[in-house]
Amino acid sequence: MSTATITHIVGARPNFMKAAPVLTALRAHDVAQRLVHTGQHYDALLSDVFFAELDLPAPDVNLGVGSGTQATQTAALLTGLEAAFTEVDPGLVVVYGDVNSTLAAALVAAKLGLRLAHVEAGLRSFDPTMPEEVNRRVTDALADLLLATSPEAIAHLAREGVEAGRIHLVGNPMIDSLVAARGRLDPDGERRRLGLPERYAVATLHRPANVDDPGQARRVVAALAEVGEAVEVLLPLHPRGRAALAEAGLDDAAGVRVVEPLGYVPFLSLVAGSALVVTDSGGVQEETTILDVACLTLRESTERPITLTHGTNRLVSAATLPDAAAAVLEGRAAFPTERPPLWDGRAGERIAALLAAEAAAGS
Repeated sequence: MSTATITHIVGARPNFMKAAPVLTALRAHDVAQRLVHTGQHYDALLSDVFFAELDLPAPDVNLGVGSGTQATQTAALLTGLEAAFTEVDPGLVVVYGDVNSTLAAALVAAKLGLRLAHVEAGLRSFDPTMPEEVNRRVTDALADLLLATSPEAIAHLAREGVEAGRIHLVGNPMIDSLVAARGRLDPDGERRRLGLPERYAVATLHRPANVDDPGQARRVVAALAEVGEAVEVLLPLHPRGRAALAEAGLDDAAGVRVVEPLGYVPFLSLVAGSALVVTDSGGVQEETTILDVACLTLRESTERPITLTHGTNRLVSAATLPDAAAAVLEGRAAFPTERPPLWDGRAGERIAALLAAEAAAGS
């Protein structure tokens, strides 16, 4: 008996690194796959380059929804995904992470009675102001198969009443992509290409709480400028964030150099060679943990607490960032040495086996 088609939904930069190892590992199973790219991230620097660098196949469907407000973008995603799922029955829908594409695909799958698997299930920041937290909770409530990257995620799902048989600890497929790319990283080459000094920091900023609120944006820029007095800070920045932070005085921060968004391998190369990373990204917290690079996360909470207990991550505010950065740069910061369980580069294989079994069971 043939298995149902497994349809993967990706839409934004973080999805691509998580999906690539799963699609690759599923090739060893007798199962049909389709890839739907919603186009939530649609420009070459945030989308096309990742398909090339991660060896992702060309999407079978590209919805091209583009950007917009939370409501506008989600509405476009719902409409586009309903049409895509109605045209070709997905059998099993696989969603990744916590972006709007994840939420929309989960809602459409539930409405159409399709089975749903969530990769990176159970992560919780417990911050209801984060759109991603809403996306995570709703997606997990609708999912049939919940694939967790860390033990605390399983505990969160258990407390929310999810049946134990639907939850599986699989490890982190984003780390699979990092492990696969590690041999291609060239920290010195990228540093020289950008004319950076031997010691530098990397920063990423994109969350509305840091970028969209004018008062907080000013505080963040002032803190980054202070860090930039001690070490040059490279800040790859999307044009939308750049405009908001420029209003907050970023152009006057002499030690902070703003560049266009970087591809996967160039960005990881620079992170690997850096003395320090400042970020509000979830994925960067994980990547720095495996690369053994100190990471200061500009947020009040993280849905990835394992990067605090088993990694190189620390939570900071704009007020505490300069002192925390100084502690790292002066060698006064200590981090745990034990790394998260199953972050071993084989999560994609474990996920693929579970997806193939689920697809076969539903045929």
